[in-house]
Amino acid sequence: MNNGYYIQLFSPHGLIRYQNPEVGRDKDTGGQVKYVLEFLENLSQHPQVRKVDLFTRRIIDKRVSSSYEKEIETVNEKARIIRMTCGGNAYRPKESLWDHLDEFVDKTIRFIEKQDDFPNAVHGHYADGNYLAGQISEVFGIPFIATGHSLGRNKQQILWKEGMSVDKINEKFNMQRRIETEESLLKEADVIIVSTQHEIDTQYGLYQNHKAGHFEMIPPGVNTELFFPFYRYDMPSYKMGLEQEQALYRVNSDIERFLFNPAKPLILSIGRADKRKNFEAIIQAYGQDKELQAMANLAIFAGVRKDIAQMPADEQDILTNLLLLLDKYDLYGKMAIPKKNDPTLEVPEIYRLAARKKGVFVNATPGENFGLTIVEAAACGLPVVASPTGGPKEILEQCENGLLVDVENPVAIADALKKIIADGALWESYSGNGIRATNQLYSWQAHCTKYMEIIENLFKRKDKEGLKFANRTAFGKKLAKAQQFIISDLDGTLIEGTNVEGLKELKQWIVEHKEEVVFGVASGRNREITEQAFARYDLPTPDVLICSAGSEIYYTEKFIPDNGWESHIDYQWKRKELEKELKKFPGIRLQEPAAQWPFKLSYYVHKNFSEDDIANLYKFLDDRKLRAKLLLTDNKYLDLLPFRASKGNAVRYLSYKWKVPLEHFITAGNSGNDKDMLIGKTKGIVVANYSPELEELRDNKFIYFTQQPLSKGVLEGIRFYLS
Repeated sequence: MNNGYYIQLFSPHGLIRYQNPEVGRDKDTGGQVKYVLEFLENLSQHPQVRKVDLFTRRIIDKRVSSSYEKEIETVNEKARIIRMTCGGNAYRPKESLWDHLDEFVDKTIRFIEKQDDFPNAVHGHYADGNYLAGQISEVFGIPFIATGHSLGRNKQQILWKEGMSVDKINEKFNMQRRIETEESLLKEADVIIVSTQHEIDTQYGLYQNHKAGHFEMIPPGVNTELFFPFYRYDMPSYKMGLEQEQALYRVNSDIERFLFNPAKPLILSIGRADKRKNFEAIIQAYGQDKELQAMANLAIFAGVRKDIAQMPADEQDILTNLLLLLDKYDLYGKMAIPKKNDPTLEVPEIYRLAARKKGVFVNATPGENFGLTIVEAAACGLPVVASPTGGPKEILEQCENGLLVDVENPVAIADALKKIIADGALWESYSGNGIRATNQLYSWQAHCTKYMEIIENLFKRKDKEGLKFANRTAFGKKLAKAQQFIISDLDGTLIEGTNVEGLKELKQWIVEHKEEVVFGVASGRNREITEQAFARYDLPTPDVLICSAGSEIYYTEKFIPDNGWESHIDYQWKRKELEKELKKFPGIRLQEPAAQWPFKLSYYVHKNFSEDDIANLYKFLDDRKLRAKLLLTDNKYLDLLPFRASKGNAVRYLSYKWKVPLEHFITAGNSGNDKDMLIGKTKGIVVANYSPELEELRDNKFIYFTQQPLSKGVLEGIRFYLS
């Protein structure tokens, strides 16, 4: 790639901004937000990258800053944050976004079309971001890179152990959707980025598809311009900026106002107000050990808070418990629990302040995937106590900058803290080792260099090894650039039983114009029966398929579903309730299971079934507050569809999604089921063998009635419009 790569990152949840990021504001703005922002900035500085965009959700909500309303935030000349509206404007927790992610996908496709610049690779963060990246990868046939950060099955196990039922977990966290997406990405992602071997073994190892995953281990970087050694301030050549001076003053003041003797060494822990951070164990370790209290003070930075009473229930519980423990052990004057910390300016100063006081950092999260706070503390020269499992074990074994203890054992934590604080030579050794190792092993420059090597290697191997992305159809590029869509009904329009007159000539025309024309079929058949038609007849290869009378949209002969369309028509569609209530309606009989589909309910009707019966059926449904679209065909077959579904609405959706004006669509049909596809701004074709109900369209100047039947007529109409 001579002119460099364009990479798109996806992280839809949380409050993400480059200037003054609100890390720790709530449970959705933890370390992952910090990670993607630093990754975005550092990746943009790599010489092989020409552009990198981070896609997140646009939020217009008085409860949060107006900075999240800005549709495009420029980070530097190669990096941007792009905000997409989905699921309304209000801020939502990430668990409630799943039903709206397909809207995000559609708007991202439109954004890509508008800027006329296609990404070379996509990279998802967390399960929801990986869903988005996977969809965009499918549409444009490009590499899909995934980072899990934290995984659903692991969280599910933790919640089970805490006594939450499966149903409650699923209801509160949308866990089933999340786990299904994570299982899928193991098969679909070209590369899964992990921080440690522990993450592969114990996190992804819980998944059925874990052996299908292609993992690459790249630990996150630490920003050494922010997280530098504590002693640098004492260097004669160092000049502290005004912002740093103010941040240091604020940090000192925030901590010291809690303490009787602030000069003592400082035991420190930083993280979100999350039960997994295990702050309680740290307070217990300190509170139960009078010797440790005599040696050092304790400071816990548990996220950002204003009024605990206004916070979500789970965060309220955690913070209230910390304050109750402070009171239980009578730690007034010995323990600080400040209310806020700015992640860019103040958090580095907090680490350095603790290091200058010869203190220790504690990460008490058991089984953490990585432990970025450990690396940040190490970079500032602050020794660490952490868990002997997971990422912390791998970090401390490489850095030799602290002690590994059972973090669920308060006595073990206290003993480790006393050992480091009491031994000046050991403290100096751990401090120096941490500074050296983080600069060598955990720099963003090293991270991005390896990352770009992986991307380069994907493209080099594309033709040799048949990688996953090499087998994707890239149908999106054709649809986005198409000048003309031709959508034709199937039965009675292209073919009629064994009569395929003109089909060969039509197919030849489609093949000759395949570069500029998108060809699609719109049928009352469901997917399975449509596939049978393509196996039986020598039909043109489809780019688009509208099935089940407009309730399904697929792409290419692989029948890749359009999930955005399914989300759109699912609105107020209550299939089970409809089927149950319609047992009470006379004159109709449910068709066989093969005729049914998630978004189509099909019945046979009595031979005397009339328009009056349709009106009565609409009233019957309305009385029960049920909504559906009714289609009666040949006075034999009755289909109920979501009220947003129809061939015509499907065509209009394709026009919106692929940014192709309706005037550039040619639609062809022969019966009443095709009517709403033929009328409107499209150019309509009615073949000569049409049903009588279309006669009323003769006066429509946008509809051409052909002289020829079936495929001959469709080709006649195409030539009429395009000549």
